[in-house]
Amino acid sequence: MKIDTDGKITIPPDIQSQLGFRPGTEVQLEVVGNTLRIRKPQGSSRGRQMIAAICGKATNRLTTNDIMQLTRGDR
Repeated sequence: MKIDTDGKITIPPDIQSQLGFRPGTEVQLEVVGNTLRIRKPQGSSRGRQMIAAICGKATNRLTTNDIMQLTRGDR
């Protein structure tokens, strides 16, 4: 594995899968001696990341009942 001209490396897909790394996953880098440690921050989870990504993004003033009607459609 080589570092590219921008200083980036690619984590192989099998390692990403094993560690649960997905696009947008926050990671922490730590130097220990001459080793680079990459890990997810404590308390990090895909659910928390998804909620953080959409938090405050709603631009419509729909009520919960309005949303329920839209998602259920006519029955």
